[in-house]
Amino acid sequence: MRRTAGGAVVVSIAAVVLACLTLGVASAERSQRGNLIVSLKGRLAPLKLPRERPAPVAIHLVGGLQTADGSLLPRVRRIELGLPGQGVLDTRGLPVCPQRLLRNTKPPEALAACRGALVGHGRLRAVVALPNQEPFMARAEMRAFNGRIGKSRAVVLHAYLNDPPAVVVLPFRIGPGSGRFGTALVADLGTALGPSVRFAHFQIELSRRFSRGGQARSYLSATCPVPEGTGGFFSLARVEFTLVDGRRISQGIARSCRAR
Repeated sequence: MRRTAGGAVVVSIAAVVLACLTLGVASAERSQRGNLIVSLKGRLAPLKLPRERPAPVAIHLVGGLQTADGSLLPRVRRIELGLPGQGVLDTRGLPVCPQRLLRNTKPPEALAACRGALVGHGRLRAVVALPNQEPFMARAEMRAFNGRIGKSRAVVLHAYLNDPPAVVVLPFRIGPGSGRFGTALVADLGTALGPSVRFAHFQIELSRRFSRGGQARSYLSATCPVPEGTGGFFSLARVEFTLVDGRRISQGIARSCRAR
């Protein structure tokens, strides 16, 4: 698709995509700082969980950024995703995918190289603002793999953009969270997206069952620490974006669970 000569067409396509993006996060919880809006929604499955013994779960999150007036998004320098304090992220016995195996690979090649380390999937969207062209929305298919950054555990995202064709390998370091969020996934974007790409939206589901020493295990597990037979609310997730100018904007969400 040409990005210059058909300027009006490009603008209309971008407007449609942005409208779909807005509808997609319409039911999300939001906060606003100046002209910038951050949104987040998600769910944990199942919601009926033991009070004390962690049970396998899957977490699904959708979030992103948009501007109140439709102007170009600012560049994001850092993303931090907080996961619930009563959750457990277990990678013991799970294969590790070296980042070098994912570089310059299409999704089938990435899966062939690191299928044993697969822990999730999703989609990414970003606004591409090239010189002398109208900004346009790029969509990426995404896979999440168990990985490492030095001695630290990590979730390594492999994102493949069809138009224009591109591969982004983005590692999130796994570390301790703060407050009600016991685990933090942190990515320093640096040069990963380049100066022309503005992060806009993500959708991810993390879930994996595997075995270690003949015992069934789960990548993610959680409890519901409320009186038996009752329900309660817990902090499910929090996303914080740090912009290249130092500003930060975040949004957290709480969901209900039921003790069994």
